[in-house]
Amino acid sequence: MAIPEVVSPSSAGTGRRRIGVPEIVFFVVAASAPLTVAAGGLPTSFAVTGVVGIPLLYVVLAVLLTVFTSGYAAMSRSISNAGAFYAYITHGLGRAAGVGAAFIALISYNTMQIGLYGLFGFTTADFLKAKAGIDLPWWTVALAGIAVVAVLGFRRIDLNARVLGVLLAVEFLTVLVFDLAQLADAPSGVSLAPLGWNAANEGAVGAAFCFAMASFMGFEAAALYSEECRDPRRTISRATYIAVALIGVFYAFTAWAMTVGTGSSQIVGRAQKDGPGLVFALSEEHVGKLFADLAQLFLVTSLFAALLSFHNAVARYFFSLGREGVLPSPLSRTHVRHGSPHVGSATQTALAAAVVVVFALSGKDPVLTLFNWFTNLGALGVILLLTLTSAAVVAYFVRDHRGEHPWNRLIAPALACLGLGAVFIASLLNFDALLGAEKGSSLTWLLPGLIVVAGVLGVAFAFYLRGARPSTYARIGQGTSS
Repeated sequence: MAIPEVVSPSSAGTGRRRIGVPEIVFFVVAASAPLTVAAGGLPTSFAVTGVVGIPLLYVVLAVLLTVFTSGYAAMSRSISNAGAFYAYITHGLGRAAGVGAAFIALISYNTMQIGLYGLFGFTTADFLKAKAGIDLPWWTVALAGIAVVAVLGFRRIDLNARVLGVLLAVEFLTVLVFDLAQLADAPSGVSLAPLGWNAANEGAVGAAFCFAMASFMGFEAAALYSEECRDPRRTISRATYIAVALIGVFYAFTAWAMTVGTGSSQIVGRAQKDGPGLVFALSEEHVGKLFADLAQLFLVTSLFAALLSFHNAVARYFFSLGREGVLPSPLSRTHVRHGSPHVGSATQTALAAAVVVVFALSGKDPVLTLFNWFTNLGALGVILLLTLTSAAVVAYFVRDHRGEHPWNRLIAPALACLGLGAVFIASLLNFDALLGAEKGSSLTWLLPGLIVVAGVLGVAFAFYLRGARPSTYARIGQGTSS
């Protein structure tokens, strides 16, 4: 059923249009956390899967997500809404599916953001103890990080963009120096073998795709800022294409450089031995101890940048759903001076603080539980949302072509739906590997089950709204659509 293009009187936006393509790219790429991926994601991928061809998988996924972006960008030219996935799925697949997607998005982005506090708290506390002799519990550092993110989330969006721009520049420079150092001092020579098909055919390839896909999380967030950017019809598509290219090429290059630094035949063994410390060990071997120490410091800032980026995404989902009456209306309030969705921001802060306190009281390992469980759950939910969004793009443009080329409105989103659906299934089948759990562990179905439950509750709530609050039901997914 087609959704009429209406804008309710309550559909106020999130302030003046302050940001352009560079600022949005900062938010998107910061969420993928380049140094965090290099230090944590890549060594873990090599160690767990045994796949030497990880660099090639990044290239394959970059192509797949570029195809997805063709349809996603076409949708952004027709719909401007801080709810992004929620709004697109509503207009393509209907209001009930849209609310179900919104609940999945809330679970996914919140768990991704909150899970990062586990790694941030542990990494920062470990760095302070090793380098400054300051011994703090991980949760005190995490709570301090929550406080700083809360202050920045309350302020203007362009201030956040400037902070992320500085942190992102430092990250990219650090990883680039690391990469070039591996190529300049290759123990076994520079080999292109990890970029070949043979290298990607050995090991747990399905799990390797899952790990690589997690590195792209956040690339789709450009549309969340459609109500705060200049010329959204062009800005969103350009920013998303640039972000996908940057993430895909840069991570493929870094993964390849890592295999060169250790020797392609040694990468799996070194990753299993050193784990997240592999980047710092290679940095010390090929660059020097000072650079290795600086890289550890910049890992902390990398995590902080990702926390801030995901926080902003969650705040805008709360704002969008509050504005349309799906969640309590106070969430739709924006700050008079800063234009930020400050109530949604404060809500996300409160959730993060509560979860960190619960895990601190439980005494569980912040990396193996809070970080591992929550970020993998968030990644799984976002892959599902990408798949549903691709299907929604096809359904939306079947009803009205709106002048879009067949590639953008039909062929690309259909291909993306099939490809991303396959990645989602592979993720489910390999979820035990992602969690480091035994086959048959209750975690392998309990955590994915949360996504299913969230979606079902969202659909059920939409049907409730249709009968009990029809005016609210009519506003679902509208935002500032035009």
